[in-house]
Amino acid sequence: MDVSQRYREAWEGYWRETSDTPGEAIWDSDPSLTARPHSELLLPYADLSLPVVDLGCGNGTQTRYLATRFARAIGVDLSHAAIEHARRADTAKSAEFEQLDLVDRDAVRALRDRIGDTNVYMRAVIHQSEPRDRPVVAGAVAELLGERGRAFVVELTPASKAVLQQAASGPDGPPAKLRRVFDHGLKPASATDEEVPTLLRAAGLTILATGDTALAQTERMPDGSRIDLPARWFVLAGG
Repeated sequence: MDVSQRYREAWEGYWRETSDTPGEAIWDSDPSLTARPHSELLLPYADLSLPVVDLGCGNGTQTRYLATRFARAIGVDLSHAAIEHARRADTAKSAEFEQLDLVDRDAVRALRDRIGDTNVYMRAVIHQSEPRDRPVVAGAVAELLGERGRAFVVELTPASKAVLQQAASGPDGPPAKLRRVFDHGLKPASATDEEVPTLLRAAGLTILATGDTALAQTERMPDGSRIDLPARWFVLAGG
């Protein structure tokens, strides 16, 4: 099973048209606002001698930070163009990057066989995945964790839709970075409140801790304030 051609092309197109400028992608926030506080929530539960895999790593900004906290960091993304961005940005060669379709069970299993049990970081992947693929994405997290790994998963909640609508309500319509998301057919915040924890449990994952947060964006509201999207986080263990 693979993602649909439409979904694959949407992400390839988005990343091909994104420059290497930090923050051009609306979700490419500084790690001080994302991976750093997320790591603080995960670290009490995680074995830091295990690798960490950043699922949906994009241009690798968060992966490079994770490499400072874990023994080894690997960023994976569906988009070949995103992986090329990530490799160019990692001038210190602090992390590893490779293309991976999380819906391809054989490819996910091959990664797990190669690196063993691993920790997982996944930021805002399920909510924008196609509905048919969401259980498989949750299953990929469980496959990678094995018995010893722990995961930090954070997903937008439906409340984010109202924030995005407000952001798009200025006299000029959506700001440029948000417009690019819509123009490429990407659909943020399309999972329901209960869908994500239900999917995680159905995949055999145990929720060790959970809470509410907001994902900082690199774009501004019409009043100049930063766009912060409501989200829910989970620390998870495998079966």
